[in-house]
Amino acid sequence: VLETEDLTPEQIDDIYEVLTEKGIEVVSDASEAGSAASSKAARVRASAVGDTSDSDLAVPEGVAVDDPVRMYLKEIGRVPLLTPEEEVELAKRVEAGDEEAKRRLAEANLRLVVSIAKRYVGRGMLFLDLIQEGNLG
Repeated sequence: VLETEDLTPEQIDDIYEVLTEKGIEVVSDASEAGSAASSKAARVRASAVGDTSDSDLAVPEGVAVDDPVRMYLKEIGRVPLLTPEEEVELAKRVEAGDEEAKRRLAEANLRLVVSIAKRYVGRGMLFLDLIQEGNLG
C-alpha cells in the first residue's frame, strides 16, 4: 500500500512505528500476509525492529528472545551510531593499527545497516534480507 504513496523515509518510519505500537505486523505483499503465521521464525516482524534512535533497537517486552534475529537486533541496538567526528577519529586509529577502533567501526556499521534496512521494509525485500545484503556490503 505504501509503495503507491509519495512518502519520505521518515514518514514511512512514523507509519511503521504507529503500526508496531498497535501490534500490527507489516508485510511486503499479500502472499506474505497469508503465510505470516508459518514464517515468523524465517523473517523479522516490523515490531521487532522498534525505533532506530540511538537508545533502542531492542526487542519489545514480552517477546521471547529465542529467535536469533531478535537476539541480534537486541545486541546491535546497544551499539551507538557514530558522529562524523568519531568516525574520522576511529579511522585514524585503525590506520595506526588499533584493533579496538576497528571493532567499534565494524559494530557501528552493523547498527547503521539495521537503521537503513528499516527504512526499506515493505519495498520488495524482507527485513532480514536487507540486513544480510547491507552486512555483505
